[in-house]
Amino acid sequence: MMNQGRIVKVSGPLVVAENMRDSNMLDVVHVSEKKLIGEILEIHEDRASIQVYEETSGLGPGEIVVSTREPLSVELGPGLIENIFDGIQRPLDAMRLLTGNNITRGVQLNALDRTKKWPFNPTVKAGDKVVAGDIIGVVQENEIFQHRILVPYGIEGTIESIESGEFTVDSTVARVKGNDGKVHELTLMQKWPVRKARPYKEKLAPTEPLITGQRVIDTLFPIASGGVAAIPGPFGSGKTVVQHQLAKWAEADLVVYIGCGERGNEMTDVLREFPELKDPKTGHPLMKRTVLIANTSDMPVAAREASIYTGITIAEYFRDMGYTVALMADSTSRWAEALREMSGRLEEMPGEEGYPAYLSSRLSQFYERAGKVRTLGSEERTGAISAIGAVSPPGGDLSEPVTQATLRIVKVFWGLDYNLSYRRHFPAINWLTSYSLYQDRLTEWYRKNVSRDWNKYRADMMRILQEEAELQEIVQLVGVDALSPMDRVTLEAARSIREDYLQQNAFNEVDTYSSLDKQYWMLKIILAFYYNGQEAVKKGASIDALFSMPVREKIARLKYVPHEEMNTVFAQVEEELNSQIEALTSQDGR
Repeated sequence: MMNQGRIVKVSGPLVVAENMRDSNMLDVVHVSEKKLIGEILEIHEDRASIQVYEETSGLGPGEIVVSTREPLSVELGPGLIENIFDGIQRPLDAMRLLTGNNITRGVQLNALDRTKKWPFNPTVKAGDKVVAGDIIGVVQENEIFQHRILVPYGIEGTIESIESGEFTVDSTVARVKGNDGKVHELTLMQKWPVRKARPYKEKLAPTEPLITGQRVIDTLFPIASGGVAAIPGPFGSGKTVVQHQLAKWAEADLVVYIGCGERGNEMTDVLREFPELKDPKTGHPLMKRTVLIANTSDMPVAAREASIYTGITIAEYFRDMGYTVALMADSTSRWAEALREMSGRLEEMPGEEGYPAYLSSRLSQFYERAGKVRTLGSEERTGAISAIGAVSPPGGDLSEPVTQATLRIVKVFWGLDYNLSYRRHFPAINWLTSYSLYQDRLTEWYRKNVSRDWNKYRADMMRILQEEAELQEIVQLVGVDALSPMDRVTLEAARSIREDYLQQNAFNEVDTYSSLDKQYWMLKIILAFYYNGQEAVKKGASIDALFSMPVREKIARLKYVPHEEMNTVFAQVEEELNSQIEALTSQDGR
């Protein structure tokens, strides 16, 4: 039975209703005759404070509020991939067809299309025993993505009947007789409350990197598959571009991209680019393995808070199938601002800079739902969610509460630097302030799968960059001529690392993605110039002659060598480097 109350107060997205004693915390409610969607945040005696996920202008005291007695949930099933939803999982394409280009209030729409039929192929038969998390069949959702239909949580028993054929998401495809004798009807779809993490058997330690194809990330500050990372940076430093690059090229089976409170034109770029971009692994458009959640800055602020949970719940569902998911949240600062606004309207005691006292715990709850896990089910299966959140500190101040709370939780910090972006160095990740706490765990993987020298090269590269920072202080005081020849070689090697290796062109077809093999070879050749150059200088070679060797230009252009030509070109450049340095030292020897 639905519980009906009346509005007594409206304050922006917050509505207070009385006669709500029979409702529960976090129940979804329909506000007024327009049936605006809201969620109960607080209950005092018979008064409920409700955050409304739609525009509340025109509401007034006396209008009805009806509780559905259910928490805010998402629909999980075929039809999620290639779709774009708002913060509370309403499909925006279907809304546009129904109401036009402007979102109309009170639109009631199913997240998943109830008319489209999907081809279901069972993988179990009548008489088989199943438990929660078992795969009972598959749906080929598009050319590249196979949707696995799972037994919902809490169901265990024997398959009584199962059918193959084409079904809508709400059609019964199987019946399971539970151990208690009750018969459960299974459909292609299940529902799950967004604020409750989906269960799993065991959380595993991350031991493999999430390969992104971005050299500064993969080499210096890697993120593990199932890891969490933050990208803080001031306005204009390239947070969204980095996240777009990660969404495009990260080696994950699926991408969930949450545009949370960002500008609408940035979300438009994603919607335009992803259908046109070819996935390097499959050759199909990237959209074929992407779910988009758009809650831009001009949409109601309360739905911004829900969009993060909607996104992570969808990611958990695909993780439970045994897939690896890359989740991008852009940006958690806008989400925190929505929390602050709702907290202020609830008249809660403010914490630092007006944010609620529970900001850290809410951020922790979100990031804690990422990770690599052994999933539910009778067969052994692992899945992973890698969560990457952008943080937009006002004025680039990294000491503000959202950034600090995030850094206490995440293991990878990609600190964006406005000065680097001003110099057109992208990705503008500052190598002196960024860090990755996964580095030690991943050392063995890189040694086995890339090269035994990888970790040595990485350490040498970081040392050269740090030495450059110290030497630059001397150069600014007394000029470059005051440095020893060895120090000048270090400076030149650091410049080559910065410009030829760390700088990457997102708009160049070849340079936008760099495989680990290519990264290793580039690093090997740049460091060979450093090692051999220092030896040559010790033997009396001229600094000017060393820096003006013809092979230097070829080293600078290695990043633009296509992958298929890599082995030939790199071996040739390495040979030229060795012979030209040898020629320098032999001339000086004579």
